[in-house]
Amino acid sequence: MAFRSFDCLLLLIGLLSLSSLQPPLTALAATNIRLTRNRKLSQNVPFFREAPGFRNGQACGSSPSDRIHLAMTLDCNYLRGTMAAVQSILHNSGCPENVVFHFLWLRFDQDIKTSIKTTFPYLNFKLYRFDSNLVQGKISKSIREALDEPLNYARIYLADIIPTYVKRIIYLDSDLVVVDDIEKLWRVDLQDKVLAAPEYCQANFTQYFNDNFWSDPELAKVFKGRDRGKNPCYFNTGVMVLDVEKWRQRGYLQKLEEWMAVQKQKRIYHLGSLPPFLLVFAGNIKAVDHSWNQHGLGGDNIEGKCRSLHPGAISLLHWSGKGQETRTEFVKKVNERGFYALDLQQVLKGYICH
Repeated sequence: MAFRSFDCLLLLIGLLSLSSLQPPLTALAATNIRLTRNRKLSQNVPFFREAPGFRNGQACGSSPSDRIHLAMTLDCNYLRGTMAAVQSILHNSGCPENVVFHFLWLRFDQDIKTSIKTTFPYLNFKLYRFDSNLVQGKISKSIREALDEPLNYARIYLADIIPTYVKRIIYLDSDLVVVDDIEKLWRVDLQDKVLAAPEYCQANFTQYFNDNFWSDPELAKVFKGRDRGKNPCYFNTGVMVLDVEKWRQRGYLQKLEEWMAVQKQKRIYHLGSLPPFLLVFAGNIKAVDHSWNQHGLGGDNIEGKCRSLHPGAISLLHWSGKGQETRTEFVKKVNERGFYALDLQQVLKGYICH
């Protein structure tokens, strides 16, 4: 069952509402959560209470083949979102000790590292520096300043940053909450594809590129003949399953960089790192269930318009739109009301966007 209850969201409150909330010691003993005292962090890094220790069930394996590899970026400005995402993944995982997190950041930050280790003492994670020089001179101004940050392009270089023994990885944005077992997404059959993600063929694909692109016959024909004539479809790069071994072998980094170079010369799109992925992969990915990316919460990135919720079950909530503040409002409302929702569609109505 994709969305089981609001248990996970209530547990997230300790991470999202944060810090100054210190429950009584009796409550701490009952829930096996401890407060880490005398931990001095910079004022730029929020304080988080220690999360409970999430343990594997009896049916979980312990071999390297049982590992689930996840990649996310780390940034002080979005640390609360990352912590909430990590908490939600662990809480809903049947084998949380098998989940390995690969965090990418621009520079070493001891405060952030300490915050992760003290909030999640049992977390299996690795840290990698993303060299911003890799994208120097390759980023073009987009419609949202956040989309121009070098770290937003780290997913393009992911396969060359993580160890070569990692053959498959799930990439996740930091502005999401997982409400299902991440292993279900991990086990998707990629077949011969390099990338799997929810696909949206009803979306207006033309809006992701401007007239400079569509008026150029050589550029516009790039989507023809893909995957037995399949039309290109939009997908969101905030939730992707990647076969990084095939990615390396087939040189997809170079293909993406080539389109970034075209963008610098001709200005063919306005949405950061997303369009190069569409240019290289649209119409040639493994489609997974839409429940794995209820995206667009907070409105769309182009006009800020509200989006309808996807029908059916929800496994992942993704605040990918302009109105990021609605995510905070949503969790705050759950905290205030303390309710358990049976109808997630109804509960979310007021918190998609303004």
